[in-house]
Parts: sequence; C-alpha cells; structure tokens
Amino acid sequence: MFCDKCGAGLHADQGFCSRCGEEVAGLIVGYPQRNRVREHIRLLGIFWLALSALDGLLGVASYIVANTVFNQGTHPDRPVFLHPLLSFIGILVIVKAFAGFASGWGLLQREKWARTAALVLAFPSLFFNVPFGTALGIYTLWVLLPAESDLEYEKEARSVSAA
Repeated sequence: MFCDKCGAGLHADQGFCSRCGEEVAGLIVGYPQRNRVREHIRLLGIFWLALSALDGLLGVASYIVANTVFNQGTHPDRPVFLHPLLSFIGILVIVKAFAGFASGWGLLQREKWARTAALVLAFPSLFFNVPFGTALGIYTLWVLLPAESDLEYEKEARSVSAA
C-alpha cells in the first residue's frame, strides 16, 4: 500500500503518511510484491533436469570409451593411466547427473532440501559444464542465493506441503 501524494509505503492500520503527513482515506491500493523464486523455480527445475540428462549421457559415453578404446586387455599399446582416469571421471559425472536430477525434481516439487542441493551443485557447474552449466549455475545463484530467496522458498515449500 502506498501514499497517493508521495508514494511512500504504508501499513494497513496507518491513518497518516509518515513521510508527507497526508491523511490516508478510502481504499488503499497496493502493488503486488514480485516473488523471484515463485517466478523462476519451475524453469530452474526443468533446466537442472535437462543439464543432468546431458551430464548422464556424457558420463556414460566417457565410461564406455574408457572400457573399449583404452582397455589394456584389448589395446596394450595405449597409455595405462587413461583407462582408470576416464572410468573415474565417467562415474563422477554420472553421480553428478543423479544429484542434478534429484535437485531438479526437488525444485519442481518444492522440497525443502532442493534449494540447498541446487546451490551446492551450482558452484561446480560454473566451471565444469561450460557453457550450459555456467549459465545454469549463474541463474541458480541469482534465483536462490539471496537471503530473501530463502524466505520466499520456505514460503513456497510450506504452501505446497499444506495443499
């Protein structure tokens, strides 16, 4: 609710504007507060699911390449360290994909733990999934990291669990 004369914010029980002293009379029109989390949470969840699908494909491909192309039993002339290295990287990327799927699903369901999980996954995505992960990491941090986002997300989670 705002003052008609100066535009200052008003409380419902105020009789006079605290800034200009104008008497508050009649119906006070309030502007709806924008909620960044409510506006972006669905899209953020969908993006996490999509990036996780790409991560999963990349992890499976890395693991397959490690066990076919760099397997020492079938190709003894290949470098020895590439098979375990690519296998480890493939498994690590697959685990990250599962975590991303869980975060995306949790964001879509407004689970309380999903905000924290998405924020934790956003940081490595900034560096290891260029360019899509970098963009999604920045978007995730922009939507979910500010302090008021915590309150907005908790409110969204409560409203979904109450329904």
